[in-house]
Amino acid sequence: MSAGPTSADPDGERTGRARYVAIITDGNGRWARRRGLPVLAGHEAGADTVKARLRDAVDLGVRELTVYSFSTENWSRDDEEVAGLMSMFARRIDAETPELHDEGVRMRFIGRRSHPVAPELIERMEWAEQLTAANDRITLFVAFNYGGRAEIVDAARGFTGATEEEFRARLYAPDMHDPDLLIRTSGERRLSNYLLWQAAYSELVFRDELWPDFSRDSFEQSLEEFRARQRRFGGR
Repeated sequence: MSAGPTSADPDGERTGRARYVAIITDGNGRWARRRGLPVLAGHEAGADTVKARLRDAVDLGVRELTVYSFSTENWSRDDEEVAGLMSMFARRIDAETPELHDEGVRMRFIGRRSHPVAPELIERMEWAEQLTAANDRITLFVAFNYGGRAEIVDAARGFTGATEEEFRARLYAPDMHDPDLLIRTSGERRLSNYLLWQAAYSELVFRDELWPDFSRDSFEQSLEEFRARQRRFGGR
């Protein structure tokens, strides 16, 4: 796959379809608390929703789906929650990667691959990427230990180029297209340090559902809202 364009994909412009979608999967903890469940039960439910909406994305013509899995700021959460999340990520990568591989999903992880991420977890992420590298049905980008500002700082370190395309080549995933559409769940209306470079011209859709309640119908409504908009990219 070639480096992603900085403007809209021509085919997406002709069809009015969002081919590149990013989601801030917010609300797992609140979903669990409202049901009297441990917070990790909310994260498990949220992970199930990611897998379900990934399959829907294939049906709906999405070529790339990027999900905000764990931010650089999330390390400040309760130690038990963080440890549980790390265990869940490792277990799900092991269990679900072969299944996603069989379905033609290409997996990519974006974010800092350094302490405090355990080396064993980094090895699992690299294994998943290598196993699925040749798949082309859809690409799932998982933002893990990710922060938009951190990505820009890391890209800028040692940068000696002069153009946006040269800078893009230093981002965590220069092959990732700029999202046509960025969705955030849970009623919050902010970017929370997510894809700050890539989302410069993304259309934003904010949904009130908590992420585990984000259904296929919710997804389709978000895509329809995108289709109803006119994108100008600074023009008239």
